[in-house]
Amino acid sequence: MYLQFSFLETPSLMQVTITLTGTAPFRPIFHRMDQVFFHRSTGRFTNGRTVADFISQFLGIEFQKPFLEAQLAVMNGSRKDYPSNGINFASAGSGVLQATNQDWGVISIQQQLRQFQALVQENQVDKNLVQKSLILVESGSNDIFNYFLPYSTPTLDPGAYVQAMLAEVGNLIDQIYKLGARRIALFSLGPVGCVPARALLPGAPVDKCFGKMNLMVKNYNKGLESLVDDMPIQYPGAAGVFGAVYDIVQRFRAIPAQYRNSSAGSQIHKQKH
Repeated sequence: MYLQFSFLETPSLMQVTITLTGTAPFRPIFHRMDQVFFHRSTGRFTNGRTVADFISQFLGIEFQKPFLEAQLAVMNGSRKDYPSNGINFASAGSGVLQATNQDWGVISIQQQLRQFQALVQENQVDKNLVQKSLILVESGSNDIFNYFLPYSTPTLDPGAYVQAMLAEVGNLIDQIYKLGARRIALFSLGPVGCVPARALLPGAPVDKCFGKMNLMVKNYNKGLESLVDDMPIQYPGAAGVFGAVYDIVQRFRAIPAQYRNSSAGSQIHKQKH
């Protein structure tokens, strides 16, 4: 689930992080999951395109390559430069908290930021391009899901935990703004407490959504929207966008037939000035 925000006059998309929504970490071994659209295994946790892919198609640019793939190509000489249409720094299973799933070998969002910083500071990416690019940020579902895992005892109460997440997002915005980013899109989370995996958690209901988890999601989303509201004031020249995902996903769940083969996805964004 992603927020969408595009500038048609600048066909560029810089994708900072895209992670799974509401899933425990798994390795990309399910080779048939992504063959519906691509007709080949890509290592993704999806059977088709992501929202970033749809935005790219709308802009008429190629899909973004993963950072590590692009880095390897530059290092071995198979390509001269990093792609100008954007780069995907995502690591499935990561969260906004550095400790989230660190034992699974995920690349934390903090490390993803450092990868991005290195490209900019080493002039591997044109700074003017960064300023014109769309930065997509979506993360947090794994953090909240993991809060309820039975083998990990939280050291913070739910409210403090969400505030710790929001502090990390705020720092991320601050850092990418300093690197030249001016168009920043924050995705809210969908109803993580409704994913099937929640039934495996202690105390979670199997016949309805997990209310405690969704309450944390709603509080996190509210905090993200506040960050976006404050962005033009705190960061002169920046345009922030909040992707209100939660309610529309609940509508999809409630009346799925109404949204088949529709463009309902275009309704999920809300621009902040």
